[in-house]
Amino acid sequence: MILLVTNKRDVTTDFVVLEMRRRGLPFIRLNTEDLPQHELVMANGDPAELTLTGPCGSFSLSDVTGAYYRRPGSFEAEGAEATAAYVTAEWSAILRSLWNVLEGRWLNSPFSILRAEDKPRQLAAARRMGLAIPDTLVTNSFDAAQAFLAEGSMVAKPLRHALIDDGEVGSVIFTSRVAELEAGDTEAVRQAPLILQREILKRSDVRVVVIDGAIFATRILSQAHDETQVDWRKGVRLDLAHEAMELPVDLALACIAVTRDLGLRFAAIDLVEDEDGRFWFLEANPNGQWAWIEQRTGAPVTAAIVDALAGDRGE
Repeated sequence: MILLVTNKRDVTTDFVVLEMRRRGLPFIRLNTEDLPQHELVMANGDPAELTLTGPCGSFSLSDVTGAYYRRPGSFEAEGAEATAAYVTAEWSAILRSLWNVLEGRWLNSPFSILRAEDKPRQLAAARRMGLAIPDTLVTNSFDAAQAFLAEGSMVAKPLRHALIDDGEVGSVIFTSRVAELEAGDTEAVRQAPLILQREILKRSDVRVVVIDGAIFATRILSQAHDETQVDWRKGVRLDLAHEAMELPVDLALACIAVTRDLGLRFAAIDLVEDEDGRFWFLEANPNGQWAWIEQRTGAPVTAAIVDALAGDRGE
């Protein structure tokens, strides 16, 4: 049986569910915001003997042969504040037991995802595998940032969180070109470290989806529109052209090697293709979106994910 761990609104998991049903594979979808509505039994205090029964159905971890960690939702218990906090913490502890006991069966392990989200670690892994990386500075020093800018055009992006949630309307932090830094920017720069990179003049952006030994590359023609030239996600252009492409063999193998070096089986890797046709590594998302790639290019990503979960790793 295959376990899908996600939330009710995750459309990407719907693709996997449909493919599972088409193949007649047994699976359970656990939407974790429903977790406190389940009944738990853990015989002998052994997580390997954990059984859950509730909105997801009923399953035992001992029956799980493969598990997909997609986008678990948060949950909150009802009741007085102190009681609700206690109950939430206890169910969170159960989730950690579940994550741990399924180690070796995940696509990807939650703990591997946490470690792989370290962007400086990603850059180090890519460098070891021979990939080209833009000159990079991580800093909250205004003087260091100003000196870096003096050496050439640069872009800025966050180390971790790309969303500022003010409780009302959140705002996405896109990769942005930094044209100048003035004295009035000093305190803003000092507030938190950020990633500064030398800007690469692009021919296109490239999204590479790695699933074990399978690889799907898509060229995104981001330079066709002003608002998508620096960050192709900006502007949400429905007419942004996508093309399936075949990477050079050495580049494809390097992307697979980076994924494995980060302790992952799945990664969504972002590259830049410069005006001379050279490829530059930007980052590897250990739990990135991919459904839109399949819709736009026909790349059989869902099938490859289900293959991996069912035990065919495509080596």
